[in-house]
Amino acid sequence: MKPLDRLLQRWRARVAGACVPPGARLLDVGCADGVLLRRLSPTLRRALGVDPEATPAQGRVEILRGTFPGEPRLPAGDFDCVTLLAVLEHVADPDALARECHRVLVPGGRVVLTVPHPVVDRILEILLRLRWIDGMETGQHHGFDASTTSSVFERAGFRTIADRRFQLGLNWLFVFERP
Repeated sequence: MKPLDRLLQRWRARVAGACVPPGARLLDVGCADGVLLRRLSPTLRRALGVDPEATPAQGRVEILRGTFPGEPRLPAGDFDCVTLLAVLEHVADPDALARECHRVLVPGGRVVLTVPHPVVDRILEILLRLRWIDGMETGQHHGFDASTTSSVFERAGFRTIADRRFQLGLNWLFVFERP
C-alpha cells in the first residue's frame, strides 16, 4: 500500500469511525488490515473484521478470513454496528449484503458505510497509471451507482439517518439504522 492509499484509507476510517457508537459490538466488513478496528477498539465492546484477503488475527481485534454474506456465518442480532468502508461498490449483490447487515444487527443497530462518487474510477485509473496508488482495480466496482445506496438499504428494512459527502465530494458517507 502506497502513502496515498494509506492516507485515503485513514481519512475514511476517521470519518466513518465518528459514527460508530461507543461501547458497540462492531463488525467491519472488508476490514483489510483492520485499521478501523484498531483505531476504535479501545472504545468498543467487541471488534470483529471479515475480509476475503485478510490475515486472521485474535485478541482485542479479531479478524476472520471470509466473505459477508457467506462464511463464516455470523449469528443473528450479534452486532450493534456494521461498517463497510469502500466495500459496497465491490459487491456483486448489494441487496443480499444489505439484508445480511439487517440480520446480524440488533434493533436500533447501525450500518456506517462509504462509497465513492462514480468519477473516482477515472481518477483511480490515472493514479494507478502514475503508480501513485496500489488501490483496487476499478473493474471490480461492478458499475455501482452510489446514488442508489439509500434505496438498497431501505429495501432491506433500514432507514437513512445520514447521507453526506467528504474527501472533496468524491466519497459519500451513509449511516442507516435498523428500526
